[in-house]
Amino acid sequence: MSGGTWWRGATTYQIYPRSFADTNGDGIGDLPGVTQRLDHVASLGVDAIWLSPFFTSPQVDFGYDVADYRGVDPIFGTLDDFDALVARAHALGLKVIIDQVWSHTSDRHAWFQSSRQDRAGPHADWYVWANAKPDGSPPNNWQSVFGGPAWTWDARRGQYYLHNFLSQQPQINGHNPAVQDALLDTAGFWLARGVDGFRLDAINFLMHDPALRDNPAAPDDGCIRSRPFDFQQHLHNQSHAAIPAFLERIRALLDSHDARFTVAEVGGADADREMKLFTAGGKRLDSAYGFDFLYARELTPAGVRDALASWPDEPGVGWPSWALENHDAPRAVSRWCAPEHRQLFARAKMLLLACLRGNIILYYGEELGLTQVDIAFEDLKDPEAIANWPLTLSRDGARTPMPWQADAPHLGFSTGTPWLPAGPDHGALAVDRQEDDPTSMLAWTRRVLALRRAHPALSTGTVTILRCDDQVLAFERSMGDEQLVCVFNLSGQSAPYTPVGGTPLIASGLDGSDHLPPYAALVVQAG
Repeated sequence: MSGGTWWRGATTYQIYPRSFADTNGDGIGDLPGVTQRLDHVASLGVDAIWLSPFFTSPQVDFGYDVADYRGVDPIFGTLDDFDALVARAHALGLKVIIDQVWSHTSDRHAWFQSSRQDRAGPHADWYVWANAKPDGSPPNNWQSVFGGPAWTWDARRGQYYLHNFLSQQPQINGHNPAVQDALLDTAGFWLARGVDGFRLDAINFLMHDPALRDNPAAPDDGCIRSRPFDFQQHLHNQSHAAIPAFLERIRALLDSHDARFTVAEVGGADADREMKLFTAGGKRLDSAYGFDFLYARELTPAGVRDALASWPDEPGVGWPSWALENHDAPRAVSRWCAPEHRQLFARAKMLLLACLRGNIILYYGEELGLTQVDIAFEDLKDPEAIANWPLTLSRDGARTPMPWQADAPHLGFSTGTPWLPAGPDHGALAVDRQEDDPTSMLAWTRRVLALRRAHPALSTGTVTILRCDDQVLAFERSMGDEQLVCVFNLSGQSAPYTPVGGTPLIASGLDGSDHLPPYAALVVQAG
């Protein structure tokens, strides 16, 4: 992968800076820690890193509440530390992708501080403000993702302001051309510092319905509703039809720089349509990823088949990016299989990810087979988890410290007390325990990613489904004269199996019988 299309089929490694490596002993990971550990990342055979937010922030939502888009928060280091990180990454052949959180800021951002002071000031309409109803109640029925009304009264301005997330995350008015210009200037600042692309966080929340119409009620689908947000169809508080035009402005900026990349995070009930819309026609974003797998209750052959089918290899259709874990979703090995099957399942799902057409994203520690950590209520830091406990996605449990050294204090993450506790089983999974073990999950991950790099058919070739039933998924990946058959038993029971003819390239869990054992997986070069 080179030139302007390096990202097509790329493998990206997501780093959550707070939890990756701490160099100053305060228990919080930092940018120098990331830089020190980049050799490990490069050894996996990935193409890029994605850094979750490290910007100046009060850390109410752990960096997704940005107070200065151009500053590095002191807990993570300095701009010089960021520049050093980029230089080291590039020296190792790694591209650098960073988050841009543009649908909202922190309430401590200078723009909001100005906006709340004066209805006629220079930032008056940079956020979404509205008068109270005659009875003093909020302007409409919109609800926040994190619980409660999406409106907070501000006495200084005498109006309500919108926040789709926490009340400390006021909603940017993405309709305002001056706001758009300021966001693009922010992107230009980081491009000038050498970043290779952006992940646009919650970009479908950037613009709202200016008429402030009420959202209709959502039909009862039988699922547990832990938040008022779940009771509505989100037709008017997000996903406005003007968003794609702004995405075209972003694309034009990125195209003016060599070989840059943009990927959108798009969630919600209408995510599939929006992801296609946001990446359509080669004039908007390069790629999008939603939550096909991140919040799925189980990993099934039909679910994978349908996800692949939703991104056909057709003119005008955008390019998908896939992740099985991230900072917002519980660890997959704890979600999708019984404890006794975790080792086999971790290998099968890693190989499956590597065989998907599109870009793939590994979450830090996924290469080790890290499990979800059960965080006690008194140790929770995540505002979403605290607000919705015990019915929570437990984001903290997927953000625990990276285990580097099994016998070191705090598993080599920090010399101080980590901001979240390490998993009780994570010492056995530490990097140093796996590094020289050819049978380890770490060694398996390197083999799998090397296979993907050696066979572009796996990342960019066509997909043909050969078998899809309750247990087994088999598909062919083709490019030119090469055909690879990928077979997965995604269940905890053996399944009947007719061996595939050809040259075996990689396999896990096979026992030589005429059945596929639980979570067995293989790739065969046909012919």
